[in-house]
Amino acid sequence: MAHVHHGQGSDFNRLGWALGVTLSFAAVEAVGGWWSGSLALLSDAGHMLSDALALALALVAAWVARRPPSHRHTYGLMRAEVVAALANALLMLAVVLGIAVEAVKRLQAPPPVAGLTVMVIATVGLLVNLGVLFILGPAGGGLNVRAAALHVTGDLLGSVAALTAGAVVHFTGWMPVDPLLSIAVAFLILASAIQVVRAALAILMEGVPPNLDLEEVGRTMAEVKGVASVHDLHVWNLGSEQVILSAHVTLEELKEWPRVLAELQRLLRTRFGIEHVTLQPEVPVWLSTSNAVRIPIVPVQSHH
Repeated sequence: MAHVHHGQGSDFNRLGWALGVTLSFAAVEAVGGWWSGSLALLSDAGHMLSDALALALALVAAWVARRPPSHRHTYGLMRAEVVAALANALLMLAVVLGIAVEAVKRLQAPPPVAGLTVMVIATVGLLVNLGVLFILGPAGGGLNVRAAALHVTGDLLGSVAALTAGAVVHFTGWMPVDPLLSIAVAFLILASAIQVVRAALAILMEGVPPNLDLEEVGRTMAEVKGVASVHDLHVWNLGSEQVILSAHVTLEELKEWPRVLAELQRLLRTRFGIEHVTLQPEVPVWLSTSNAVRIPIVPVQSHH
């Protein structure tokens, strides 16, 4: 069954407004950087353009992720947003490479920069980035929304760098400050891209969510009255937010399963925020009348 979160409509509106503002000013900064000859301004425009792409991908991916499960995609397409975030991060790495190469060239032969023009446009850019962060609201949504907010924060620092470079050039005439600060902006983009890549790959490789301790989850489950042991415990993210858990639960008495199941579901939901739970009840092999292979029971076994 597809689950639509109550805040999705609000997310769409915020992302749409943020996209419009970011894309518009990226174009202004690009023209200003080209006219003034400032690489710091151009690099900031490139970063804002990558943010605009991130916002666009987030919108499209969020729409795709809301499609219900089908016979071909039984979990639905919730990982579309994760794939979009990974694609955006790879694009950002290309932006970093381009900025770094151009900055090295300009360090060897710094071209003239219209410092006052850079200061004016960078100041407006700083205000725009603050406005976009306000539109996006506090971080904590899906991977794409969090990544977009992180990138916009990097843009805000990039605007500060461009403003600083413009002021230094205007008052001192020292041209190398522009490519030097451009390299600093490139490192900001690199740091953001690496974080997004790591988060996206962790989900696609079905790793345990970073905010959960698998051993703690297993121990907590095993402490429930009536549970003899827990094994084959798996926890992973379906999309950027929904956490799924599956496990085999060995019971002291099979008749206790309805009560144990309800208690485990409540505990996993309230303590760990895990709502999608699939549990298989079992009894110790010495109580089983089947011809199943006898496997030693241990408190918690996790298979990665």
